[in-house]
Amino acid sequence: MTTSVPDQILVEMMDYYRARAPEYDEWWQRQGRYDRGPETNARWFTEIEQVLADFDAFAFTGDLLELAPGTGNWTAQLLRTATAITAVDASSEMIAMNQKRVQGDRVTYILADLFTWQPDHHYDGVFFGFWLSHVPMERLDEFLRKVATALRPGGKLFFLDNLREATATSPDQHLPAATSQIMTRKLNDGRTYEIVKNFFDPADLTARCRTAGLQVTVKTTANYFLYGLGQKTSTEP
Repeated sequence: MTTSVPDQILVEMMDYYRARAPEYDEWWQRQGRYDRGPETNARWFTEIEQVLADFDAFAFTGDLLELAPGTGNWTAQLLRTATAITAVDASSEMIAMNQKRVQGDRVTYILADLFTWQPDHHYDGVFFGFWLSHVPMERLDEFLRKVATALRPGGKLFFLDNLREATATSPDQHLPAATSQIMTRKLNDGRTYEIVKNFFDPADLTARCRTAGLQVTVKTTANYFLYGLGQKTSTEP
């Protein structure tokens, strides 16, 4: 059994992502400390393409909610088919980078802590990428219920996150023990922060989603990614 995450870790995690914003895309693009060599990098990008194929086929449309949109890699993807996007992030630095990247008047940004923010209407779809692993296990069911609350009946859900794989991060960072929710992260300048980092069993996550009123199929790629796609059931759980 894992130990509950203290509130100060959640505050430190927000500080980390504010500080990390200028270098965040190095991880996604396999640059700098995250460059694992041609063969490993190729696997990473091949698996991204696998996820993107399912994402494109999912065909998000309408009024969408994106949680923890970060620098905008997925906001740009959503904008191809969305009528409007509400993007909620706790980092003003991430929001600024997102705005610069997408330059879209169809995106409304909200600066808020996702653990306290509440949706004020129902959306046609919800997306979050690499956020679920930062939700403490003791808050996971509550978070999934919040996602269900944000969706209209039949509204779509797509999420993406990491599998437990050492080469997904830089060589100077180590994944947490299986019994821990806390990972130490390092910035390029050497500063370190403690954050929440969880990895999920697909069957357990599927069951938790169902309990929250979300009918979701959870898939994995060969090495790096776990992702879920589905919809809100027609009635509340």
